[in-house]
Amino acid sequence: MNANTLLIGLSRQITLQRQMDVVANNVANITTDGFKRRMLRVGEHVMPIARADASPAGSRRISFVSDRTNSLDISGGAIERTGNPMDVAIRGAGFLVVETPAGERYTRNGALSLNGTGELVTSDGHRVLTDQGAVSFNPADGGITIAGDGTISTAQGVRGKLRLVSFTAPDALASEGRNLLSAREPAVPAGPSVRLDTGALERSNVSGVAEITRLLDISRAYTGIAQMMQRTDELRRTTLSRLADIT
Repeated sequence: MNANTLLIGLSRQITLQRQMDVVANNVANITTDGFKRRMLRVGEHVMPIARADASPAGSRRISFVSDRTNSLDISGGAIERTGNPMDVAIRGAGFLVVETPAGERYTRNGALSLNGTGELVTSDGHRVLTDQGAVSFNPADGGITIAGDGTISTAQGVRGKLRLVSFTAPDALASEGRNLLSAREPAVPAGPSVRLDTGALERSNVSGVAEITRLLDISRAYTGIAQMMQRTDELRRTTLSRLADIT
């Protein structure tokens, strides 16, 4: 078997393994609030053309399989009513801004609550940022309400407005952990089309049936390539053994 055949098959197996990892992570986060599934896109990678005039014609163009992009699917997940006034579901292509040890990050996780010191945080414990930074409350503030534009009010008055941001290329956001995202490009204030639905949560946009089907397809493809490579290798061994017998 030509060594290039092995390498081409191996490149496809490596890509399939990466696809498997991406889909498995999607499945693992079916119940994660605000989670956005990822899609690994693959394509052809053509090796550089040989420049030596004496190179055999067959060695001048070799196509391998490579993963091109691991893009974020920002389509909306199902909106589920919870009745909790601290829960917010984002409608539109916007994100909440949270504070982490690594800096500002972005999320669609709208399951908000107060931590032990009265700070507004996500269910992962990250402080949610407003136009005035992090915000905290005390018992004297009374009930907390969040309006559709992100304005936070209590019995004592307005306490700030949740930062809602968007990106020109949201599918290029990088995932960190379960539902935190980081960006290379600067975030911009979200437009009026982005609103909050109070008393509701956006669920994951992962379709369990579709992702499980993808897992099965990837597994079959991986097994098929492995079997093909094994049969071809056995054929090469048989050929070499017969050639040795002749000589």
